[in-house]
Amino acid sequence: MWELGALTFTAPPALAALASLPVIWWLLRLTPPAPTRVRFPPLRLLLGLVTREEPSSTTPLWLIILRLAIATILILAASGPLWDQSTEWQGKGPMLLVVDDGWSAAPGWPDRQRLIQQLTDQAGRDGRPVHLLSTASPSPSLAPHRVMSLSGRNARELAAGLQPRPWPSDRPGALKALAAGPVKKDRGNQVIWLSDGLDHGGLATFAEGLAAFGPMTVVVPPASRPTAKVVRPPVLEGSVLVTRVERADATHAESGWLRAYADDGRLIVREAVAFKAGDGAADLRLDLPGEMLNRLGRVSFEGEGNARDHASAAAVALLDERWRRRPIGIVTGDGKADLPLLSSVYYLNRAMEPFSEVRQGTIAGLLDRRLAMMALPDPGTIGSDAREKLEAWISEGGVAVRFAGPLLAQATSADAAGQGPLVPVPLRTGDRVIGGAMSWTKPAKLAPFEADSPFQGLKIPGDVVVNRQVLARPAIDIENKTWARLADGTPLVTAEKRGKGWLILFHTTANTQWSNLALSGLLVEMMQRLVGLSQGVTGGGKGPPLEPIQTLDAFGVLKDAPPDADSIAQDKFADTAVSPRNPPGIYAQGSNRRVLNLSRDIALPAPMGDLPVAATRVAYGGDPAVDIRPALMVLALALALIDYAVSLWLRGVLRLPRLAAPAAMALMMLTGATSAQQVDDAYALENSTDTRLAYVVTGNDEVDRVSRMGLSGLSLIVRRRTAAELAEPRGVELGRHDLGFFPLIYWPVTAGVANLSERARQDVNAYLQNGGTILFDTRSQGQGADLGELRELARRLDIPPLVPAAPNHVLSRAFYLLNDFPGRWRGGALWIERAGERINDGVSPVIAGSNDWAAAWAIDDETSQPILPAVPGGERQRELAYRFGVNLVMYVLTGNYKADQVHLPAIMRRLGQ
Repeated sequence: MWELGALTFTAPPALAALASLPVIWWLLRLTPPAPTRVRFPPLRLLLGLVTREEPSSTTPLWLIILRLAIATILILAASGPLWDQSTEWQGKGPMLLVVDDGWSAAPGWPDRQRLIQQLTDQAGRDGRPVHLLSTASPSPSLAPHRVMSLSGRNARELAAGLQPRPWPSDRPGALKALAAGPVKKDRGNQVIWLSDGLDHGGLATFAEGLAAFGPMTVVVPPASRPTAKVVRPPVLEGSVLVTRVERADATHAESGWLRAYADDGRLIVREAVAFKAGDGAADLRLDLPGEMLNRLGRVSFEGEGNARDHASAAAVALLDERWRRRPIGIVTGDGKADLPLLSSVYYLNRAMEPFSEVRQGTIAGLLDRRLAMMALPDPGTIGSDAREKLEAWISEGGVAVRFAGPLLAQATSADAAGQGPLVPVPLRTGDRVIGGAMSWTKPAKLAPFEADSPFQGLKIPGDVVVNRQVLARPAIDIENKTWARLADGTPLVTAEKRGKGWLILFHTTANTQWSNLALSGLLVEMMQRLVGLSQGVTGGGKGPPLEPIQTLDAFGVLKDAPPDADSIAQDKFADTAVSPRNPPGIYAQGSNRRVLNLSRDIALPAPMGDLPVAATRVAYGGDPAVDIRPALMVLALALALIDYAVSLWLRGVLRLPRLAAPAAMALMMLTGATSAQQVDDAYALENSTDTRLAYVVTGNDEVDRVSRMGLSGLSLIVRRRTAAELAEPRGVELGRHDLGFFPLIYWPVTAGVANLSERARQDVNAYLQNGGTILFDTRSQGQGADLGELRELARRLDIPPLVPAAPNHVLSRAFYLLNDFPGRWRGGALWIERAGERINDGVSPVIAGSNDWAAAWAIDDETSQPILPAVPGGERQRELAYRFGVNLVMYVLTGNYKADQVHLPAIMRRLGQ
């Protein structure tokens, strides 16, 4: 390898061929002279005959220089030239490439992938083998860790498809695989560690283990790139969703957005997140109405700038029914259904209905369905069968809330089976009444809630009083079980943890018989806090295992679950951590849907500090070396074509007028010159050789971006599902580009669209009259233009009368059978030319609607994922939008052929068959 400034030659011996240039010069001069051309008549032929001796060395000097330039360029190309070759990646011996590919490597992954390709290219040029090791365990179908020994070319192909994993890196496991692998521990390797810049624990041990194999270079993210974020699963406090966002590096101030999305992908709320320097976490409270809260499907952090610099599976928290309005049962049977203001059920229903799904019935009947909490307003003695079911339900995570009353006051002793009442603390017989032996002189008020009480922070109205209560017997642990007290210190609410659930007792009634608590808003707030204690819907832990339905990739995008992902037993779900066998995502069994979040169990990593071993430290983002050999070969080919044309001219095969045009064009290509005619020829050649769709360039960058991505996505779908081969779409500027090359043009109607130039108006009218089809999309169901813009445009153009597409129109049957033509929106009518108005092979030249089809078809160029949600039908609606797009393309390309096939039964009847 030989360096000459920024230019590097990987095969310098090839430069020795430059010594042959003088020989080439001498050979090139021996060109036979061109024959003499003389035109008739014969007299002119005789006059033009002159006898002279012509030497053979008459090759023009400029042609010799041209051919020497071709030879020089070919020699330089054979020497393997590279521009701006980085010196830090040069080394000897095998290249040991260690890649952090856990969830924390997802931010900024494209930079890491480009560097991997650059390193494998370097190894391939040097002829060195590559040992590739990733620190995150691969899928469960493969070994936990494996060192792959490859050639440079094979390593590049493998690295091109390498993607981060949605689970943590396992550096100790990777180190064990390295020690047992084919890499020799002789310090003859070039060790390059592409790290995520974080310390997940055991950093020093891992660095020392890698350094044992040879000199090490550690690549870390640049200081300007934000570090990984972790969005912890939210906590529901009534209707407030409290979400905590943590970051690994708190050195600098940083800002971003916390976004909450519905199950169908719609954005519900966006809150700003601001980290000050030194702040490692931020808590956000999303106060949402109950209806919005029930629709939440995910909460994610998105930073400023490039979203892929922040995206990871840990920055996404999926939500299920545990974060929604939970089903609550109220045990009925106090015999006062006809007197609602005296019934305990009436007040409990009013208190919990705003934030819960309330059901009423007996204990056994309510437990037949799944519940999060059960309220028992003074049921008295509970039967043995019902009590057994209730206790089992509580131990599995249910919350049972009992209210005192006359029946419970008389049922404080043991029953026939020797069991006392199902209460959290022992009770005294009877109840405490104003003017009784306990000498209350007036109704008692509530004392402020203590710091360890679930009700802490609730404001107690001054007019809430208790006239009567059941009393708890003195006990050692009575203080730990008391959540609310009266002003004189006697317990008002007691609770006991039983298994995974809670048994809670209000020592007064749920109606106004003993207290006016039921008439205040305090009871509503207290019940909200108690619902928050429940573990979601309980009582189904023994059912069939939950199967993976959709899982998150490392970038936080939901995709179909991989085939080797395992199911999770319902009673083990809460204890299951994310792993290659159980990726984060949605697991379900029938209607039982649970989410497994990566951020629930992972520890927040720390920034990578100093390493205990000697290592070169560099940052991602450097410019890779540029292989200029292809450019030199193209240049040599272009010069060779010019030389060939000149040779034909010198030999008299081509005349000057025939040679001038291609020669001038080639020279202009080499010098960078151009002309309008050349642009037109290139435009015509590009769009004539391939069939492609087009879209009108509006000047609005966002609209044009969506149009391009939309038609690109539709072209991809058409190529996959039909025999039509569509090239990438083209943007056209009206009045400048020729429209006749495109069978279909998508025109998003924007504000001021009717301000067409006269040239543009004439071009569009000619396109419509000569067989072209334009799809006008007002996008008016979102934030697009309204129909007034389209009407104004119709006044400028020769648009035929339009009518809504009939249910049996060819567009609904050209490829797929459709009943509707949805896009990002649905419900808008599709307008086409009235039948019989024109003869255009049965194809309407104008199709108009408002469903924003390009937004539904649009896919991201890097992730190949949809960029905008389809509302309200989600992915099913997007699939129908793609099907409409396929029908539209088939309709435009095949003309009345598809119409004949659709109407074949009617044609056969008319023919008498």
